[in-house]
Amino acid sequence: MTEHTDSSSQVHSAAGVASADLQRLIEVGIALSAERNHDRLTELILLEAKAFANADGGTLYLVSDDGRSLAFKILRNDTLKTAMGGTTGTAIPFPALPLYNPQTGEPNHNNVATHVALNGQSINIEDAYTAQGFDFSGTKKFDAGTGYRSKSFLTIPLKNTHDEVIGVLQLINAQNDSGEVIAFSSTVQPLVEALASQAAVAIDNQRLLQAQRDLMDSFIKVLARAIDAKSPYTGGHCERVPVIAKMLARAACEQTEGPFADYQLSEDDWYELHLAAWLHDCGKVTTPEYVVDKATKLETIYDRIHEVRTRFEVMRRDAEIAMLRRQLAGEDAALCEQDFAEQVAALEADFAFIAESNIGGEFMAPDKVERCKQIAERTWTRYFDRTLGLSWEETQRLQAAPPPPAPAVEKLLEDRAEHIVGVYNRGELYNMCIQRGTLTNEERKVINDHIVLTQEMLRQLPFPKSLKRIPAIAGNHHEKIDGTGYPHGLTGDQMTVSDKIMAIADVFEALTAADRPYKTPKKVSECVKILNFMKKDRHIDADLFELFLTSGVHDEYAQSYLRPDQCDTVDVGQYVAPRPVAPPLS
Repeated sequence: MTEHTDSSSQVHSAAGVASADLQRLIEVGIALSAERNHDRLTELILLEAKAFANADGGTLYLVSDDGRSLAFKILRNDTLKTAMGGTTGTAIPFPALPLYNPQTGEPNHNNVATHVALNGQSINIEDAYTAQGFDFSGTKKFDAGTGYRSKSFLTIPLKNTHDEVIGVLQLINAQNDSGEVIAFSSTVQPLVEALASQAAVAIDNQRLLQAQRDLMDSFIKVLARAIDAKSPYTGGHCERVPVIAKMLARAACEQTEGPFADYQLSEDDWYELHLAAWLHDCGKVTTPEYVVDKATKLETIYDRIHEVRTRFEVMRRDAEIAMLRRQLAGEDAALCEQDFAEQVAALEADFAFIAESNIGGEFMAPDKVERCKQIAERTWTRYFDRTLGLSWEETQRLQAAPPPPAPAVEKLLEDRAEHIVGVYNRGELYNMCIQRGTLTNEERKVINDHIVLTQEMLRQLPFPKSLKRIPAIAGNHHEKIDGTGYPHGLTGDQMTVSDKIMAIADVFEALTAADRPYKTPKKVSECVKILNFMKKDRHIDADLFELFLTSGVHDEYAQSYLRPDQCDTVDVGQYVAPRPVAPPLS
């Protein structure tokens, strides 16, 4: 009866151990599937495998991307108190193990780890010093130098769902309850192999997710660089805005007091900001280059100031011909020449005014607009048919208001029916009378609409829940704190910190850019001064502007990305109010 009871007890005990191991294996599997950090994942795999087998040490290798070697990923040894790789921050100094002979190309079966990687079968060695078929000279040399005794080895392949070996798990020196080194038992090996199988799937899934992320990153950067490449004047904008945005976001996360004391970004939040910053101008892919790059008022695909100058040339020549005809008719030569000189001086002055106004650098006062209209009334004679040599599309536009046959007297600057092209008004006088900058209202709307297109394009992408705000963050960088921005007229209360960060990053990059045709490169101090005006007008967030300066983001960016002649000193105290000092405790 006693014998039966003891036997039954042993069976129940063994069953209990097996159940506990199974439960632990399930728990480890759940933990592995939940871990998103690669270093923590690989470290967890090795530590759990060591615990299952009660091993003194272990190494986790991963197959290199080219499939030619096994790289050390994690190394642990309790007796030697060695911890390398993973989250330790300590690099593993050992070179990768070649899977193939570099000279002959033959598979490397001499090393047990490489053999397992090539063969895909587990190897359980009771004592490395007496084992046959594998070269343990390196192990023995290591032992001689450290006084350690490497004995039992359990080497297991990590196979993904396609039955491909992606790594190798090697455990060293199994121990019994007394701490004595023993062989890895036949009951432990299946558990470690099951763990290795789960680990391989977890690593492979993580690699697949990272590969998808890398692909998405690459695609987004290709798109952003293509947009920059469309215009030599905004090249690099899509690349530099993310730099400023992430610098400012990092500064906000580092705050322990003030308005950003509770501001933190998770890993997903950082990635969301990263993608949104790179995609913030993706709608510009639809914006015509000649609108984005419009450097003068008369510029379309080319600068039409050349046409206007030619008309002045014709008028001067006509004046000279008229003078000569008067002289031939017997009029006083000196009087004719004086009249001609006065006409030439007037033409030169008028053209100089038109040419200067075409640049559009400053506000055009009403009196200058009026003078432009007066100059436009000057006439010249056209002797050639201007309906010849045109595209089919332009010919169709001319049918609405056919030009008079040559010779025809025409105004120096005109707004013709054929100047209306789609949403654009290319009228010469209309464009010359732009009061600020070089863009008409229609062109400015087209450029502003790139934000709407950005959000519409991004909303069509199936972003996961953790990245759902990318369309908003990318498309809200032209919103203003006072609600006068676009496209939605959001107020500061309706904008997130990330939205406000993007607004400052976009403006500062544009102000500091040295590749714009319509302005000279500004010094950092000038750009900060403009940002300060925008803060006072409640166009950008005041707290973020202050952080932008006090954290030194403006200077950090300037030193890395701006020309040396732009990097002057900014008096931060001029823009940041001193914080009140707390009274001393009594």
